[in-house]
Amino acid sequence: MTNWRFKLLYDGECPFCKAEARWLRRLDRRGHLAIEDIAAADFDPAAFGCTLADLMGSLHGVFPDGRKTQGLETFRQAYIAVGLGWVFAPTGWPVLRPIFDCLYTLFARYRVRIGGMFGRGCAGDRCAVPRRK
Repeated sequence: MTNWRFKLLYDGECPFCKAEARWLRRLDRRGHLAIEDIAAADFDPAAFGCTLADLMGSLHGVFPDGRKTQGLETFRQAYIAVGLGWVFAPTGWPVLRPIFDCLYTLFARYRVRIGGMFGRGCAGDRCAVPRRK
């Protein structure tokens, strides 16, 4: 029987992602959040019904029943799992949600550049958001 209520899938080669995962791990005193590094050698994306390319460039999460989340919704669910759902609650309010989702998408797309400005670039641009075709 698993104790986790939500699993965060993050890129351990991205400094921003790694820092957030470390922070959430410290906050998770009840063990309700599982955290898995998609950059780990033994990570199998097929276990989540997708490819590594599908997971790169945006934060993803999964519930024990297999439902998946992406982007800011993943943050909302991760913070709920550690008991701090109120922190991200305003980002899910109907009027504000589209604005915050757009801001997250922009941040995710440019986080490699932003990280570089602070000396925190990603390894080989691995965590850049893939361009849409």
